[in-house]
Amino acid sequence: MQSERQRRLSTAEERRATVLRTAIGAFAARGYFGTTTTEVAKAAGISQAYVYRLFPSKEALFAAVVEHCFTRVRAALEEGAATAKGGSAEAVLDSMGDAYARLISDNDLLLVQLHAQAAAVSEPAIREAVRAGYARTVEYVRGASGGDERQVQEFFAVGALCHLLVSVDAAAVDAPWTRTLAAGITHY
Repeated sequence: MQSERQRRLSTAEERRATVLRTAIGAFAARGYFGTTTTEVAKAAGISQAYVYRLFPSKEALFAAVVEHCFTRVRAALEEGAATAKGGSAEAVLDSMGDAYARLISDNDLLLVQLHAQAAAVSEPAIREAVRAGYARTVEYVRGASGGDERQVQEFFAVGALCHLLVSVDAAAVDAPWTRTLAAGITHY
């Protein structure tokens, strides 16, 4: 009979979730090209062979990390839409934008998004994961906000500008160029 104090073994799904959480930090720090599966395995406390049992390749692991990040983005946007003060497209988009700005103050998430976009240039599997994530996110924003094409495009353009402002810590620089780029844009 096993005692209740004995360590419960993790299921493959629990290990997969642990590896994903760990991989986010590893890929955020060094990017897709600079991170090895050995580093991810060591940080997760498992063998590299087990990483490959859960994810057939480094590309598949990074694509899963990208998907996980898009899931977090979607959850933040849903929260923003639910707390909008008013039902107009502008009110919903503003609230979703604020929720997104708060989310990307998590540097790991922001860095994974930036690294994913960079890797998408030359890695077809990563490109496909980024495309699929954006496709779902654009359609969600369009449906949740009721915004027209221009409003939805502007929402994503401002989001990309938020990436830039946060990544260069524009708030720490008082200069004409930072005032121009940051005017009217909330970032945390």
